[in-house]
Amino acid sequence: MVDKTGTRSGKPRGDAAEARALAHLQEHGLRLVERNYRVARGPFARGGEIDLVLRERDGTLVFVEVRSRRGLAHGGAAASVGTAKRAHLRLAAQHYLLRLPALPPCRFDVVAIDGERIEWIRAAFDAA
Repeated sequence: MVDKTGTRSGKPRGDAAEARALAHLQEHGLRLVERNYRVARGPFARGGEIDLVLRERDGTLVFVEVRSRRGLAHGGAAASVGTAKRAHLRLAAQHYLLRLPALPPCRFDVVAIDGERIEWIRAAFDAA
């Protein structure tokens, strides 16, 4: 897919991966709270985005990063959630939690999609 500036855009593929991940998580009993929660750090600093915010049956709030790769080259989808990406996710989650009247139990999950294979990594990293 090519965007209006003439560069390749992965947005349609990313949207499809998010939809697939959401369906997978809902099949396992999670309930969608919000999609694509974005926060800006400032005019010249990148903020963060949480692909999916869901709630477990026990009330745990789950921040989900969805990563998709066509195959396992370069370590696969899960390996692409590096230190910088985790920091951006933590920033967005902290901002999200400030909106709530009480702090629920939370965790960060990753849904890695490599080709047709989908892997749900619960508690993939912590808030520290």
